[in-house]
Amino acid sequence: MNFIAPSWPAPQQVKAITTCRDGGVSQAGFSSFNLAMHVGDEDDAVSANRSVLSDELGLATSPVWLEQIHGAKVVELNPNLANHSIQADASIARSSGVVCAVMTADCLPVLLCKEDGSAVAAIHAGWRGLLTGVIENAVMQLGQADNSMAWLGPAIGPGHFEVGEEVKQAFVNKHWFMKQGFRPVDSSHYLADLYALARMTLLQCGVKKIYGGEHCTYNQPNQFYSYRREPITGRMASLIWLQP
Repeated sequence: MNFIAPSWPAPQQVKAITTCRDGGVSQAGFSSFNLAMHVGDEDDAVSANRSVLSDELGLATSPVWLEQIHGAKVVELNPNLANHSIQADASIARSSGVVCAVMTADCLPVLLCKEDGSAVAAIHAGWRGLLTGVIENAVMQLGQADNSMAWLGPAIGPGHFEVGEEVKQAFVNKHWFMKQGFRPVDSSHYLADLYALARMTLLQCGVKKIYGGEHCTYNQPNQFYSYRREPITGRMASLIWLQP
């Protein structure tokens, strides 16, 4: 199993990784370390990959997998929620051993932690979630933004995420400075920079320590899944937890 560990000055008890696409048993377009049950892959293969993930990381409990709906709901986790179906796009943990997880294949995973190591959060931030406030909600629920830091995991890069005028205008209507996250392609299409939009949002929320944001899922096919590149594809996972 290959993974990326955030390069950030998180407290020692904060553990976090993003998986890559290789090292598992999934076949065809899901090759090979797909962790999502909802994309058409064989359930047995996904279960095997999830077992490898837990074993390799030495997790005492399984990650809490969310039913992501491209919204702005944030759920606070506890050990009793591990086997429940939860519709949300971000999760927070304040107890050790509870593993927050989000799945992505172009959308932006954002990991948060408190500088004192008292809480962590994982956010699934596609453009819809960014627009409707999933980052703002997670930062607010985590608390003390000036005592928090963020890491931006692998997402589609600013050279490959084309959107229409209506998407750009929706962000500008939210905050005028969001126009900096868009570069025109023609009179009605733009290249959107999810990393820039997330950084601006985090700064607006009061989170000043922001790391990561150097990958592109679209143009790194050997390392990452990308829904825009391959509509039939798997999902990476970004995990964060407090070590017992």
